[in-house]
Amino acid sequence: MVYILLAPGFEESEALVPADLLRRANIETALVSIGDRAVTGSHQITVQADLTLDQVELDRAEMIVLPGGSVGVKNLGEELKVEALVREAVRRDIWVAAICAAPTLLGRWGLLEGREAVCYPGMEDRLDGAKALMDLRAVMDGKIITGRAAGSAFDFGLLLTAALAGEEEAEKVRCAIWY
Repeated sequence: MVYILLAPGFEESEALVPADLLRRANIETALVSIGDRAVTGSHQITVQADLTLDQVELDRAEMIVLPGGSVGVKNLGEELKVEALVREAVRRDIWVAAICAAPTLLGRWGLLEGREAVCYPGMEDRLDGAKALMDLRAVMDGKIITGRAAGSAFDFGLLLTAALAGEEEAEKVRCAIWY
């Protein structure tokens, strides 16, 4: 199961594009609200989450995904259960992915030390301990995947798909959407 965490103010494309691509590859994916099931993103699009944070079962998790959006990332970062969940996922060697401003949370939590990563341009100094590779759209280093910004949502989502289902399946999805 892939859990994509949604907080008020999340960047819609950074959550929904990866969810769509993962589901096209038949990877079980749930949108998870850190509060109410209805979550409004940064562009005033309200999404009905599949689950709430309290319903996440880390024993079933293949990946935890943190979308960006400055307000959404602020809200994710203020929820102590999110930090605890992500830290435990890393401890258990479960994939963790973050895009746009969200990789800065991984940096703040000390999870990027010595890793290659990308984030929203201009926030590189908040990737504490990471080697920022800002000429790429998405980067995988070990079981951490980071993406640059909303314009990289397809690249990010396809990399998540490749990580979980393999390159061949990711290529099938890419071709099916004409990307």
